[in-house]
Amino acid sequence: MRLRLTPRDTTYFDLLAEIARHTVTGATLLAELLGASRLDRHEIADRLSEAEHAADDATHSIMRRLNQTFVTPLDRDDIYHLASALDDCMDAMDEAGQLIVLYKIDELPMAVSEQVQVLQRCAELTADAMPRLRKLDQLPEYCVEINRLENQGDTLHRTLLGDMFDRATDPIALIKLKEVVDVLEEATDAFERVANMVETIALKES
Repeated sequence: MRLRLTPRDTTYFDLLAEIARHTVTGATLLAELLGASRLDRHEIADRLSEAEHAADDATHSIMRRLNQTFVTPLDRDDIYHLASALDDCMDAMDEAGQLIVLYKIDELPMAVSEQVQVLQRCAELTADAMPRLRKLDQLPEYCVEINRLENQGDTLHRTLLGDMFDRATDPIALIKLKEVVDVLEEATDAFERVANMVETIALKES
């Protein structure tokens, strides 16, 4: 570990951890939304949007602080891009929830629930990893596991698309469902981008 001669402002770590915790809430609400009736989905989607707004607020706090602080505990660009990537995870999950409600999709394939389960695990691991940025502790294991989950998500996505096109009888319903499935895949990809950034930071700071 390189010697640091500048003070470490832990506020950035706290805010990054806060955004990550909101992704856990978002993934949990997304799973709840899948199992709810169409009527109940509206209320759950509203709560999902509230979590997304809370994540936005924490992200904006980081951006404002970067503009006001001369000394940062990590590279300024790394903090910026990591916060943005975490926010992307939350944005994609919120978008998926909103699309399910907007398109009035009554039944979703079981594989969609499996996609969300992957997202839940990604969110949990990411929320656990963010506080460890302070000491760069056990981050390689986190990065490897997120990569494994992203590969699992890719397989689910490809298999689900194949099944959807094989069984489709309503092209409009297919288009709606495909958009949801693709956005969920984007969320998984976003979590992998976070892990890749964490890996880069760990290498730079060690």
